[in-house]
Amino acid sequence: MTIQTIDEQEKYYPKELSWLSFNQRVLQEAGDKNNPIIERIRFLGIYSSNLDEFYRVRVAEVKREILILSNKGEAQKAQLRKHVMEDIQNKVVQQTQEFEGIYFDIVKVLKRYNICIDTQNELSEYQTDWVRYYFSDKVLRHIAPVLLHNKVDLVSRLNDNSTYLFVALHIADKATKYAVIEVPSHQLSRFVVIPPLKSRKQKHIILLDDIVKLCLTQIFKGFVEFDTIESYSFQMTRDSEYSINDEIDESYVEKMSLSMKQRLSAEPVRINYDGNMPDEMLHYLKRRLKLSNIDGMIPGGSYRNFKDFIGFPNEGRDYLENPHLPAISTKDFTDFDTVFDAIKHKDILLHYPYHRYVHFTEFVRQAAFDPSVKHIRINIYRVAKNSRIINSLIDAVDNGKTVTVLVELRARFDEENNIQWAKKMKDAGIKVVFGIPSLKVHCKLCVVSREEKGKIIRYVHFGTGNFNEKTAKIYTDMSLFTCNQELGEEAVNVFEFIQAPYLRHKFKHLILSPLNSRAKISLLIRQEIQHAKEGLKSGIIIKLNNLVDTRLIDELYKASQAGVKIKMIVRGICSLLPGVKGLSENISIISIVDRFLEHPRIMVFENNGENKVFISSADWMTRNMDHRVEVGCPIYDPDIKQNILNILHIQFKDTLKARVIDVEQKNQYVLRGNRKKLRSQLEIYDYLKKLESNKQKM
Repeated sequence: MTIQTIDEQEKYYPKELSWLSFNQRVLQEAGDKNNPIIERIRFLGIYSSNLDEFYRVRVAEVKREILILSNKGEAQKAQLRKHVMEDIQNKVVQQTQEFEGIYFDIVKVLKRYNICIDTQNELSEYQTDWVRYYFSDKVLRHIAPVLLHNKVDLVSRLNDNSTYLFVALHIADKATKYAVIEVPSHQLSRFVVIPPLKSRKQKHIILLDDIVKLCLTQIFKGFVEFDTIESYSFQMTRDSEYSINDEIDESYVEKMSLSMKQRLSAEPVRINYDGNMPDEMLHYLKRRLKLSNIDGMIPGGSYRNFKDFIGFPNEGRDYLENPHLPAISTKDFTDFDTVFDAIKHKDILLHYPYHRYVHFTEFVRQAAFDPSVKHIRINIYRVAKNSRIINSLIDAVDNGKTVTVLVELRARFDEENNIQWAKKMKDAGIKVVFGIPSLKVHCKLCVVSREEKGKIIRYVHFGTGNFNEKTAKIYTDMSLFTCNQELGEEAVNVFEFIQAPYLRHKFKHLILSPLNSRAKISLLIRQEIQHAKEGLKSGIIIKLNNLVDTRLIDELYKASQAGVKIKMIVRGICSLLPGVKGLSENISIISIVDRFLEHPRIMVFENNGENKVFISSADWMTRNMDHRVEVGCPIYDPDIKQNILNILHIQFKDTLKARVIDVEQKNQYVLRGNRKKLRSQLEIYDYLKKLESNKQKM
C-alpha cells in the first residue's frame, strides 16, 4: 500500500505496533546469516527480553486503558483499544513463529561448529546418567513443587522473571493431579555443559529446563501417586505499574519499597506457553491464573524466558562471536596531568562504547580527592550494581567534600537497585535528594565545583546515557565535558530547580524539560521553516530512540510542507509517517540495529549555514517533554560540532544495518545499489581511531 494523500490514512502510526516493528528489527539480526552464530542466538535473547518489557509496560497500559474506558461507559474508545490489543496479539504470534524458525536454524548451524544444544530425548546413556547425577547433586535442592488444589492462589505464587513447568500426574481411573515447578535459573546457570566421555571436539549443552523435565519422577516419586507424568513450560508476565502511597508519615524510600511489593502481586498480562500443551491442561492453567479475554495467550516452542540467551556461552572458536573492539583512549585527556586541566584546555566529546568509559570514572575519582574540589553534584537514574562512580562519591565525603546525589527511585526495573544505593549513600553522609514526586529525573548531569584563585569554577558533564559502567560497553552514547561557566551555572540551576521547583531560573543555553523543551524545539523548527520560506539554507537532522509526541510530529509535518528537508534516525518507536505526499514528502527516516544499542539523542538545525547542534537525554515523547526532567545541551566547540555531523553522515551512509522506516514499517534494508558495503558502527570506530591517530601526529 502506498499513501498518496493526507486523507488516505491517519497521520500517526500506532506506537505499540511501531514498538513491535522495532523488535522485528532485532529479530532480523538473529536471522541474519552474516552475523556470527553466537551473536545470532544472543539476539534472540535480546528480542525476548524486549518483548517481556513490552508486555509489562505497554500492553499492561493498553489493558488498563480498556478497563478504565469500559468502566466510564466509553464503549467506542474502549473498542478501538481492543482492536490495538488484537493487532498486538496477531503480530506477536506471527513473530513468535518466525522466532521459532530462526532458533531451529541456529541450532542446526551450531552443530556444524560442534556445539550441540541437546534435549532430554537426545542424550546418550552416558549423558543421561551424568545429567541425573547433576540433578541430584546440584538442582534438586532448589526444587519446591507447588501442588495445585483449591486453596492455592497460583497467581500470587508466580514470579514473572521465571520459567515454570506445568506438570500433569496421571493415574488410571482417577482425576489428574497438577503441579507447578519453577526452573531454578536464578540459582544455577541456565546452560549446562555436559563433560565429554572422552576427548572430543563436540561440546554438548543442555538447558536446565530439560534437566528438570528428565528428572520429574525423582521429584514426585514417593510423594504423589502417578502412572505417567508430562510437563510443558510456561511463563507469566505481570503488569509493571505501581502506585505510591501518599501518607505523609512514610519516607519516600519506604513508599517506593511498598510500591515494589505491589508489582510482585500485580495482575498477569501475558501467558507464554509451549504450543504442544494439551487443551485440557491449557484450559485448567488459564482458569487457575484467572485470565481475562484481553490477556495475551502466546503459544511458542518448548522454551520460555529466552532472555537468558543473551548470556549464551561460546564453547567454540573466537570467530563465532563479534571480534572485540578495544575502547579508545583519547589524548584530549591523557595528555594532561588532571582531568580538570584537560577540560579547561578545551571541550571534550566522548562517544561510547568506542571511547573508554574510564575517562568519566576518572573525572569523578579525581574530584573525590582533589583538594580544590568543594562540591560534586550528580543525578543517578541507572547505575551498575557495583558502581565505581558511587564508591568514588563516598570517598569524596570521606575527604570532606560536599556531595549531592539526586537519585531517581522510579527508574523502571532499577528501583530496587536505586533504593539500596540511596540507603548506602545516606549512611555514608551524602546528601541524597529524591527529586520531584510528579516528575522523573532522567537527565545525565554531573557538576564538579572547584576553587581556583579564590573563585568557584564549574566543570560539567552533559550526557545522553546513564552513569553505568556496564551499559557503557554496549550502548552508544555521547558525553560532553566542558568548562563553559555559563553552561556550568545553568547546570547547577537544574539541580536547584529539582530541589526547589517553585524557584524559576532562566535557561538561555540549556533545553530543559518540563520548563522549555517543547517551546524551544518548536521554535528551532519554526526558524527552519522561516529560512526555507526566505530561500535561505534550511534543514533538520534528528537522532532519537523514540518519536511519539504528536505535537512535535505536527511541527515536523509543517516543516516538510514548507520545503525543509528532514533526515532522521529513529531506533525504536516512530509514530511519524514519512514520505506522504502533501504531509511529509520531505522527511526520510532510517533505523539502525547492530551489535551496540543506538542510544544518543542529537538535534541539528541548519540555521542558514551556521548549524545549531544539541545532544540531549530526551526522546520526543510526551513524557520526556512534559513529565520528566531532561536536559539538552548546545555544542559550541566547532571541532566537536563537525565531528558529530561527520558521525551522523556515516550513519546515513550505512548500507548493511540501516532499515527504511516507511508508512507501513516493513523494515526493508536500505538499498545498497552500487555503493560500497558500509557498516556504520564499525566505520565510526575507525573514524574515531583515525582522529586519535591524527592527534598523535600533531
